[in-house]
Amino acid sequence: MPPVRTPIIRTITVLAAGTLLIAGCGGDDQTTSEEPTTAAPEASSFPAADGTLEQIFSEAAPGDDIVVSPATSELIEGRNRFGFGVFSVDGEQIGDADVAIYAAHGGTGKAIGPFPARVDSLETEPAFTAATTSNDPDAAKSVYVTDLNLDQPGEWQMIALVDRGDGFEATRLPSAVVKTPEQDKIPEPGEKAPVIHTPTADDVGDVTQIDTRIPPSSMHSDDLADVVGKEPVVLLFATPALCQSRVCGPVVDVAEQVKRDRPDDAAYIHMEIWNQNDPNKGAREQVLDYNLRTEPWLFVINSDGTVSSRIEGAFSIEELNQALDQAS
Repeated sequence: MPPVRTPIIRTITVLAAGTLLIAGCGGDDQTTSEEPTTAAPEASSFPAADGTLEQIFSEAAPGDDIVVSPATSELIEGRNRFGFGVFSVDGEQIGDADVAIYAAHGGTGKAIGPFPARVDSLETEPAFTAATTSNDPDAAKSVYVTDLNLDQPGEWQMIALVDRGDGFEATRLPSAVVKTPEQDKIPEPGEKAPVIHTPTADDVGDVTQIDTRIPPSSMHSDDLADVVGKEPVVLLFATPALCQSRVCGPVVDVAEQVKRDRPDDAAYIHMEIWNQNDPNKGAREQVLDYNLRTEPWLFVINSDGTVSSRIEGAFSIEELNQALDQAS
């Protein structure tokens, strides 16, 4: 186990315009989206990446009333799943725009892209929508997802072109620091998953000690140390009632529904983030062991104990099912 340290967990604001928010939690009459995924638009429908980011930015209308907020902070050299939210400046979620990301190394390098994004719904059947989700007006409803191919470590600057039906609007994203694989300390596909003890309902008696969801999730039967290397595992680090990114509640709901549909395909474990469910008391040791600085994080682990998939931020039922299909 690495030395215990006291990090500041940098949670990503997925559903708020430029501020970190505390999520609440809940279940009422929501319905599953008829279109769980909206396919990404064709790259050819966006301007080619000729020249610099500034040139692309200047040729579109200024998106002064749009905020594109990344849900992914840990990027490595090569291909990256990149999730983000799109909002109006007053925080209203925009889930039906055509969006593509452009990037440039150091900001002054040649722009690459466009990387068009699909839109994934985070909705579940009403039975799996917790109070921590339905009672939170800012809880995530969808996430934009694309793949970024970033071929150098270091700082990358990004812009987004957003089409809401009236032509392209341009907005800037926060700069990102891309790491080499050697610098990336979070377990990645192909690596052995750290073997840690995760608390179970039997360990604590009162499951609310290890789960802030209302009602608590059903994913507290297995200790990771007992099942890893013996069967596939879905390991989800998330804190539904305390999540600054507003997506922990929805993704725990997603995992609960997939567990109902595929109970024998994996052991399902939900791991909370904060000691005694209090952010003032620091991150739990399991979070430190996985070197996590944001939440939520999903790891799907093969039966041989290696990581099959990892996802930072929001994910849909379809994406979790695909990750399970790839696990062995």
